Amino acid sequence: MEREPIMISALEHYSYCPRQCALIHLEQSFDENIYTLRGQALHRRVDEVKTEYQEGIRIERALPLWSQRLALIGKADVVEFHGDIPYPVEYKHGPRRKREHDDLQLCAQAICLEEMTGELVPKGAIFHHSSRRRREVLFDQGLRDLVAETTEAIRELFVSKKTPSPVNDQRCTRCSLLESCMPSTSGKEDATRLAQKKLFQITEF
Repeated sequence: MEREPIMISALEHYSYCPRQCALIHLEQSFDENIYTLRGQALHRRVDEVKTEYQEGIRIERALPLWSQRLALIGKADVVEFHGDIPYPVEYKHGPRRKREHDDLQLCAQAICLEEMTGELVPKGAIFHHSSRRRREVLFDQGLRDLVAETTEAIRELFVSKKTPSPVNDQRCTRCSLLESCMPSTSGKEDATRLAQKKLFQITEF
C-alpha cells in the first residue's frame, strides 16, 4: 500500500507539540502571531527558486525534496553543494540557539538529499536571522533515528485522526495557535464531567 507523504515541516511541528502538528496538518488550522509573521517575511526572501554560484559553491534556493523510503516531501530553503556534497541550510528568524525540533527538520532534509543525490550528507546548518549567525548541525545516527521515529508517529497520528489534548505549558506562549488551541481548558473537561455526575447523583437517606 502506498503511504501518504508527510510534510517535512510536520516533523518540526510534532517535535514542538503533537497537538500543534494535528491542528495544522489534520484540522488545517493556522493563525498568525509576531513569530510566524517574522518567519514568513524571512522565507519570502529565500523562497524564490534560483541557482547561483558563490566562490565556487553552487547554491540552490527553494529546492524541492522527497524521500521514498520515509515518504517525506518538502522544500529546502537553501542547499549548498560543496563539490557533490549537499549542505542544507534552514533559515530561522530567531536568535542563535539550539532547538531539537529545528535540528530534526534539517536532518530530514539531509535524508531526502541523500536519497535524491546518492551522496552522504553528514552536516548542515541553521541560519539564525536575528544574530546573522549559523549553527552547524551534525546528522548523527541518533538524530537520523529520531527523524524516522517521528515520521512514523506523525503517520499514526494522521491515521487516527485524533487531535491530542492541550498541554498548557511554557511552549504555549510562543505558539501562533494559542487562541485556536485554548490550552487553558486543559483538564477542565474531566472536572466538568465529574461535577455533572455529582450534580445528578441520587443520595439515599
